[in-house]
Amino acid sequence: MLANFTRNYSLVSTTQLTIVLIITAVIFAIFIGIAVIKMYKLKAENKRLMDKSKYKSKVDKEYTDFTDGHLYDTNN
Repeated sequence: MLANFTRNYSLVSTTQLTIVLIITAVIFAIFIGIAVIKMYKLKAENKRLMDKSKYKSKVDKEYTDFTDGHLYDTNN
């Protein structure tokens, strides 16, 4: 009698649980897809900004030797 009682009064059926889990997975997949698209857009924007000549000229300066200053004894 007790087994029959618990079987008839279960709160959620397996089918309902499966449907809810599938819907949740689809929603999270949509969010992940949106995040990936935004990541690629931000990466493209970052590359565009890095390629601007004003910033590029600051980054691409050649290395200058700073050891010829007056603090270093170069006459060994």
